[in-house]
Amino acid sequence: MTKADIVKQIAERTGVEREVVSTIVENFMEQVRSSMIHGENIYLRGFGTFLLKQRAEKVARNISKNTTIVIPAHTVPAFKPSPDFVKLMGK
Repeated sequence: MTKADIVKQIAERTGVEREVVSTIVENFMEQVRSSMIHGENIYLRGFGTFLLKQRAEKVARNISKNTTIVIPAHTVPAFKPSPDFVKLMGK
């Protein structure tokens, strides 16, 4: 499913114009992105959490060149679904 599909379905279900729905979806995504850039997690009850995960430094191998490199510690965005969401997926 693409962002355009989401906008289309919300517009059809709510009767709100696609342009308005698109603006809302874009602003929602920008708010999530901005919050995460500033180190904040986003909690959406009944849906899940957008969170930042810390990855430790590790040594990786490039098998084609037979060399090792060190990947520094870093932070990655992640999504953890709520227990209610997980239950719905199991149906």
